[in-house]
Amino acid sequence: MTRAPGFFVVLEGIDGAGTTTQSSRLAARFASHGAAVVQTAQPSKGPVGVRIREFLRAGAQGDALDPGAMALLFAADRLDHLASQVEPALASGGVVVCDRYVLSSLAYQGVFVDVEWVAAINSRARAADLTLFVDVDVPTAAARRQARGGPADQYDEDSVQSRVRANYRAFASRPQLGRVV
Repeated sequence: MTRAPGFFVVLEGIDGAGTTTQSSRLAARFASHGAAVVQTAQPSKGPVGVRIREFLRAGAQGDALDPGAMALLFAADRLDHLASQVEPALASGGVVVCDRYVLSSLAYQGVFVDVEWVAAINSRARAADLTLFVDVDVPTAAARRQARGGPADQYDEDSVQSRVRANYRAFASRPQLGRVV
């Protein structure tokens, strides 16, 4: 597989770590230097990503989808997102800044299902050129989530976020993820 001429950077971290804020800042910085930038996120705004967001909110209300089904949906959204947005932008030489990617699936879905299976169903997703892991402690992230308001999702419990943070730290060194800083 030939590498696209663009640059693919991902920001990762627990809910409330600041990945969305930092993604916006990074995209603006690239744009200020003349780069053609696509700022995006996962779950995407595509049809599968929209459904994932609905399922996450329903899960916070006690109507959670099976964890394996959620993992499959995230993997499906990722491949669709790559084909529809990421790869075309990279092929044209652009910079793609993505808020969450494969490491999020390993960290989040890996709390509930076998992480090797999660890695396998995401194996067709290309590695990012650079992944920036924003490591924030759980109480700080929880306070940020509360301050911003908005709908809760099924992963917002501090006990889950603690496990997710541990998974981020444990799985960040996996070679298939590319360079993680």
